[in-house]
Amino acid sequence: MKAAGSPPLLSGLRLVEISAFIAAPLGGATLAALGADVIRVDPPGGGIDIGRWPLHNGRSLYWAGLNQGKRSVTIDMRSEAGRRQASRLITAAGEGGGIFLTNLPAIGWSSYEELSRLRSDLIMVVITGSRDGGTAVDYTVNASLGFPLITGPEGHAGPVNHVLPAWDAMTGFLAATAILGAERHRRLTGKGQLVELSLADVGLAIAGHLGFIAEAQITEEPRGRFGNYVYGSFGRDFATKDCRSVMVLALTPRQWKALGQATGLAGQFTEIEARLGVDLSAEGDRWRTRTEISALLGSWIGQRDLAEVGDLFEAAGVLWGPYQSFKELIASRTMTSAPRRLVDEVEHPGLGRYLTVGSPIRFGANAALPPQAAPGLGQHTAEVLREFGLEE
Repeated sequence: MKAAGSPPLLSGLRLVEISAFIAAPLGGATLAALGADVIRVDPPGGGIDIGRWPLHNGRSLYWAGLNQGKRSVTIDMRSEAGRRQASRLITAAGEGGGIFLTNLPAIGWSSYEELSRLRSDLIMVVITGSRDGGTAVDYTVNASLGFPLITGPEGHAGPVNHVLPAWDAMTGFLAATAILGAERHRRLTGKGQLVELSLADVGLAIAGHLGFIAEAQITEEPRGRFGNYVYGSFGRDFATKDCRSVMVLALTPRQWKALGQATGLAGQFTEIEARLGVDLSAEGDRWRTRTEISALLGSWIGQRDLAEVGDLFEAAGVLWGPYQSFKELIASRTMTSAPRRLVDEVEHPGLGRYLTVGSPIRFGANAALPPQAAPGLGQHTAEVLREFGLEE
C-alpha cells in the first residue's frame, strides 16, 4: 500500500491525445485519473465532438466528462507551423513522454512513420472503427455482431439497439491497457511501437469470450430473444405493489436458497421440482422453469411495496436491485455514501459545480486522484507551449 501523501500511481507518465468522441478520450481520461499528464490537443474552437449533447450553458457535458483531469491545448494543425508544434509536443524529450493516443486519421505528419523519425522510441496507439482503418462506430459494430437481434421482447421482429456505447467504453479501457503495456515494454527494451486497436475487433473478441460465436457455430438452434430474462439462469424484472420495478436474480445455489427463504416460497419451489422433475439448485433448471418461478415470485412481489421487498431481500441476502432513473441515482445511497475520492462536487469551468466521478480503481492510499475538473477548451495552451519551448 502506498504511503499517505505519496504521488499518484502514474505520476511522470505523459501522453498527448488528439481524439474525438468516446474511445480515445476515455482511454486518456482513465490514465489521467491515475496521475498521468494527459495533454489533449484540439483545433481552435474545438473538434467535431466539442458540442455533443447533453449540453449545459451551451457547453457539452459529454466532452467535459471524457476530458476530466487533462490539460487542454488548441493548435491549428491545418497550418505548417501548427503541425510542427503538435509533432514536437508529441515527441518531446522525457522518460515518461513520447506517447501518442489518437482515433483520428494517422496520416502524413501524424503517422507513426513520420513521428518516429523525431523520436525513435515513440509509443503510438491508434484506434480505428474497423481493422482495415475504415469507418465504424459503436452502433454499427453492435449491429454487425448480432446483439440487436437477441435484444428486446420475445417475438419482436426487428433489431433493438442499445443506448450504452459498450464497445466504445471497452475500447477506451483497452487503449489505456495498451499504453501501459507498451510503456512497460519500452522501459525493458528501450523500443517504442505502433499499437492498433479497432472497435470491431474489440466487439468480436468480447462476443468470443462470452460464448456467442461458439454457440452460433456448434449449436443447431440460434439464440432467441427472451426479453428481460437473464439467459441460462434465473433473473428478471418484477413490479411491486407501489408500481416500482426491481431486478431479482439467483445465479448461485446460495442465492436461490436465499430467495426461497426471503419470500417463504421455498416449499412451492420444491413442488415445482417434484412436478417437473428438475433440480432448482442448478442454473439450467432454473432457466428451463423460469415461467413457473416467475409466476410465483411475481405474485409475491406484486403484493408488497418496494420498501418491504427490499427489507426482506436484504435480510436474507437475495441478489436484487431497484430500477431507478438517473435523477433518482444522484439522490440515492450509491452517490451519497460514496467516498469523496470516488464522487465529489467539483467546479468545472463554464459548467458550474456538480457531482463528478473519479477512478473506480482502488490500489491504496493516493494511488488515484480524486475527481478532477474538465479543462476549458484551450485552457492550458500557453502553459504547455511554454513548458515545452514550442512558442512560435
